[in-house]
Amino acid sequence: MKFSRLLPWLTFGFMLLSLYLIFMYAPTEATMGEVQRIFYFHVSLAWTSFLAIFIVFIYSIRVLASRERDLDIKAVSAAEVGAVFSTTVLISGPLWAKPVWGIWWTWDARLTSAFVLWLIYVGYLVLRRLVESAEQRARLSAVFGVLGAVDAPIVYMSNRWWRTQHPQPVIGGGEGAGLDPQMRLTLYVTFAACVLLFFCLWRVRCDLERTQEVVESLQRQPQFKGAS
Repeated sequence: MKFSRLLPWLTFGFMLLSLYLIFMYAPTEATMGEVQRIFYFHVSLAWTSFLAIFIVFIYSIRVLASRERDLDIKAVSAAEVGAVFSTTVLISGPLWAKPVWGIWWTWDARLTSAFVLWLIYVGYLVLRRLVESAEQRARLSAVFGVLGAVDAPIVYMSNRWWRTQHPQPVIGGGEGAGLDPQMRLTLYVTFAACVLLFFCLWRVRCDLERTQEVVESLQRQPQFKGAS
């Protein structure tokens, strides 16, 4: 069986497993209580949005080097799916923050840089709508994708570089950081489920983009115009 056929089933299985681990296996956090379970979704979605912008970055560089159309398709498809994940990060964060902080949002370094990353995704997609020439659109989008990816490490490192309202990192955060083994397993499985979901959606979006290109190519042919 091809991996492309196995991918949706693997994604579905990991998503079910992650839900079981989040709500049935992971212990309840002593301070925040049940609302802390949003943590597994929120962090996994954020990491996956970083993965998406990294893929946009890689394919944007390749577009600038070779300008192959399929590379541009993979870049824009990753950006569209990444925008969805980035949006869910901005939704799940306030849902977690309100019961814990007493406020939905604060403009600290972590939240502001995450919002900027979302704006980069949106700006990338809007740019593609504004430029009519396919070659120019691919080139300008690639430049934007390369420059925009700089924000991802800033988001990741922001609560290490500056004092923020956002919690300090529990993984790779230095002395005193860490998770309960059951929590850590739950987080990793949830992250794996999000990554599989990303690749599943990315593949579907690439196929749709290629199909749309074929349809538009047929519509430009004289015999098709005459028949319509």
